[in-house]
Amino acid sequence: MTLFPERPRPGLSRRRVLAVTATAGTLAAGVLIVTPSAAAGADGQVSADKAAARTCQESAAERAPGTVTRTLKADSNGLLRTSLKAAGDWDVAVFDSATKALVASSAGFGGTELASGFVTKGQQLVVQACRLPGGAATAMLSTQLERVATGIAETVSVVEVDAADRGAKSRLQELGLDLTEHGTATTVEVVLHGKADADALSRAGFTYRTEIADLTARGKANRKADEQFAAVTERTALPSGRKDYRRLGDYEGEMKALAARYPDLVKPLTLPNKSVEGREIHGIEITTGAANTADGKPVFFNMGVHHAREWPSAEHAMEYAYDLLTGYGKDPLTTQVVQQSRTIIVPVVNVDGFTISREASTAPADFSRFDYEYKRKNCRISASTPTRFQGGTCVDNPAGRLRGTDPNRNYGGFWGGPGASPTWSSDTFRGDAPFSEPEVQNVRQLISTRQVTNLITNHTYSNLVLRVPGVYAVRPPLEEPQYKALGDAMAARNGYTSQPSWALYDTTGSTEDWSFFNTGGFGFTFEIGPDEFHPPFQQGVVNEYLGLAGTAGEGKGGNRASYLEMAKATLDKAFHSTLTGTAPAGWDLKISKTFTSETSPVVQADGTTGAPIEYTDTLTSSLASKGGKFSWAVNPSTRPIVAGRYGRDAQALAQPRISLSNPVGIPAANDGDPISGSNEVVPFTIGALPQFDNGTATISMKWGSDATDWDLYIVNDKGEVVAQSAAGGTSSESALMVDPPAGNYRAIIVNYEGGETDDWTSAAVTFANPLPETRTGIKEAWQLSCSKPGGQVQSRRDVVVERGQTLDLGNVCQKSKQR
Repeated sequence: MTLFPERPRPGLSRRRVLAVTATAGTLAAGVLIVTPSAAAGADGQVSADKAAARTCQESAAERAPGTVTRTLKADSNGLLRTSLKAAGDWDVAVFDSATKALVASSAGFGGTELASGFVTKGQQLVVQACRLPGGAATAMLSTQLERVATGIAETVSVVEVDAADRGAKSRLQELGLDLTEHGTATTVEVVLHGKADADALSRAGFTYRTEIADLTARGKANRKADEQFAAVTERTALPSGRKDYRRLGDYEGEMKALAARYPDLVKPLTLPNKSVEGREIHGIEITTGAANTADGKPVFFNMGVHHAREWPSAEHAMEYAYDLLTGYGKDPLTTQVVQQSRTIIVPVVNVDGFTISREASTAPADFSRFDYEYKRKNCRISASTPTRFQGGTCVDNPAGRLRGTDPNRNYGGFWGGPGASPTWSSDTFRGDAPFSEPEVQNVRQLISTRQVTNLITNHTYSNLVLRVPGVYAVRPPLEEPQYKALGDAMAARNGYTSQPSWALYDTTGSTEDWSFFNTGGFGFTFEIGPDEFHPPFQQGVVNEYLGLAGTAGEGKGGNRASYLEMAKATLDKAFHSTLTGTAPAGWDLKISKTFTSETSPVVQADGTTGAPIEYTDTLTSSLASKGGKFSWAVNPSTRPIVAGRYGRDAQALAQPRISLSNPVGIPAANDGDPISGSNEVVPFTIGALPQFDNGTATISMKWGSDATDWDLYIVNDKGEVVAQSAAGGTSSESALMVDPPAGNYRAIIVNYEGGETDDWTSAAVTFANPLPETRTGIKEAWQLSCSKPGGQVQSRRDVVVERGQTLDLGNVCQKSKQR
């Protein structure tokens, strides 16, 4: 479908650049104006003789030591981008001259900073650069203003779509609409960006109910609620005391402050690849002796904001960092977690998208495709983007928010299959190739160079704890009982539903489908909150994190307690493998393996399917020996993708096929409620053990002409729709039930469009036994080496170790025999 008018946006503007040049403690006046091309791209050098004694985003301070300031005036509405490059540590911030309010800031661990914030025409601004301890005396500073033109305003709504089986959900995904992560066994919530999206949904035969009629109005109401809450609240019960949503500079500044406050417990982390727009991506590592990343402790990696608009996902990850640090030495469990495991927090993976989404909430919204508060993707321009939509920047381009890649569809695990789009403008666009995005490459590299035994990637929304696999056809791993038990334990604390990802809908290219199946570390997705991508802060962050009033985790501990459940599993040797032995002090142990995997058969934009793509992973990690005995937490040597699949042996035959009789006549057309409106009802019964053992039940029907549109709904004895198939342009429907409960059911058959009606000719329920457990018999090995100080390899060996196994290697550095 066409998601937006296929024409360039009129008035696509150029960027305007004004170099900023000043010395420490001066205040020079300037006006941000349209300048000749000779000025575009110019950089200015700033200098400071001393380091600042405060944070840069605290306030604008004329003549303060270590700061450089300049005033500017915006000549139009737009996004102000202030970039700084320096050796060592510098920060940058922009303030409104009149109100002193912070407009934008960047406070990373080094000297590469990019601060972005929306400004209005005529607004007087103060740009401030700050030299921090360890920073060089000079830096290069420049400021740009990018106009963001408005489009035709659209009413954006959120609707709950009936899609009660996997086939219906797959067809819904194929429409190219903006699907949320909120759904049930029989529904999916969808964001409709105007009338064209609503028409596409109706043409495809889907029924829906409106949940949020006007997202613009809801957003304004939420922001007002946040302002009122912050005004009357001195400090919340969150471990940080935070009372409003952070911006990117807040995350960076707070992580820097935590590293300074807890130097023995916090190690700053800067991921190796900059974002598409050139931002560094930061995190922190928390444990005793944090600087030693080769300490052999099990690792829990907790991250947020793969999707730009999902602000609570970063807030919850950040609050957990505060919980660990403020609770250390006070709470016994927290102290044990910090001492015996390593926790890595990366609150914002998709820094470009988050910055644009978060800053857009401070700007007037027109809710055309050029309003960015509900942007999902990163800032990549795909090679498949038509030329007329390739120009401009991430917030100043003819395609608006639609350009970019969905980072959580870009990982190699099952990439290219169902549940991700091959179309550049789709909100679930998978990218041009597996691991094509720098944000995804960062996560991949971090996991590949550490023994990440446990992982949570946070999203919003749906009150779900999701586990692998993302695709039903893949089937669960051998660890399914243990995996499910861990998911259930976390869900018991936040009140969410624990289920495999495919039960929401099929997804491919997701974080944990790659990380678990290829590295062996348990990974989960948290879909935080019951509704909205970023609801009022009090509800979506304070109450949801702590398990307070009005949340599913009320009285159960909330996500704080859920994260601690994951932390306990990280400590539990049953969830990973353990290598023990002895080695001399100062010697380095390394385990590694290199292997090639395949993506899914790749679905093409024209609907055809191409061959899978091969990609290569190298996993490597080190242990720095302190001398004598060591204990090293690692993932199993055999990858779950190789080991096999979970199942169970059938205890009886599958139930025989049931033919469904066609009632006399043809019901009247019904494009409304399929259950209460005109329909045909055919009852059937599903049996159970000891007589039958049904792993699946498939209800299917056929007719002659695809000009006729029959729909099929399966209802249990409680009146609940448990499966459905409602395609258009076909001559058949088929609904699947997995592990169907025994009971009485009704097949509700609907003549959707009327018109040319060819009566259905056959319908039946067919059953199949559960799939048995499969084990490949293949055992993979870690390649273990021991090196002397200086790097000379003393010994090598292969190590095969299972999950839950402790393997004693003896003297691992005993010299290998020459061959």
